[in-house]
Amino acid sequence: MTLKPDDLHQITSTTLGHYNKVAEDFREGTRDHDVSQNIDALLRHLQGTPPFTVLDFGCGPGRDLQTFTRMGHIAVGLDGSERFAQMAREDCGCEVYQQDFLKLELPAERFDGIFANAVLFHIPKQELPRVLQQLHGALKPGGVLFSSNPRGDNSEGWNGPRYGSYHDLAAWQALLTTAGFVELEHYYRPAGLPREQQPWLASVWRKP
Repeated sequence: MTLKPDDLHQITSTTLGHYNKVAEDFREGTRDHDVSQNIDALLRHLQGTPPFTVLDFGCGPGRDLQTFTRMGHIAVGLDGSERFAQMAREDCGCEVYQQDFLKLELPAERFDGIFANAVLFHIPKQELPRVLQQLHGALKPGGVLFSSNPRGDNSEGWNGPRYGSYHDLAAWQALLTTAGFVELEHYYRPAGLPREQQPWLASVWRKP
């Protein structure tokens, strides 16, 4: 199935419209989510001397931007939702881009790390290779990309008012490798549970 420009526009506008509508509830509902395992997975692979410049791709209302800032790093946010971008700027004072994920304009080789937590699954599979190459280009040589997505059976489609594309490990590894990344590690979340109770696939990748 090939998605046409009108399909992609609908996917973007409907998904972002949902997040704009539920922004306040989303901020309250995710404020206390513990993603320290994921933040640590990114930071421990960064090379060089901190502070590091980190792009929080799909930053939402800015929870993790605040965490990176408190840790002494230079955090920059990016979200497609106008409400989320506004919240993130107000709550953490960071630089925040408001950009459609399918129409990115990223600076070249600016970031030591990119933190893409629970976000890349919203990008239709046919568009992912291009987006991953854009993220690759925004990283400094040796930079690191972290991603976490709901794992799946390589299907995609609507889940209520949100569009999602759900990859298994082999398919995700193929996409990232083709985009020029080298895998550093992967794991399933939440930690300590049987695999069938671990819906999230997290992985860490380096730009050579």
